[in-house]
Amino acid sequence: MSNTAYNLKDPRIVRQIGLNALLNSLGPVGMANFLRQFDTGTGDYTKERDTLNGNQTVDEIYDEILVMRKHQ
Repeated sequence: MSNTAYNLKDPRIVRQIGLNALLNSLGPVGMANFLRQFDTGTGDYTKERDTLNGNQTVDEIYDEILVMRKHQ
């Protein structure tokens, strides 16, 4: 299957080619098991992150991790 024969900018075509590749490589059961590993998730990661971390900088979070590791 040559990529030049397909419009790889069309997500529907890319998805179909990908699913066919999984099916051919893994078989139906393997393909299903592979696809079950992925989840788009729910919620708003940015809002949740801001709620958890507040206005902390990356350096402040890193320092907290180091302190927690010392106490383990």
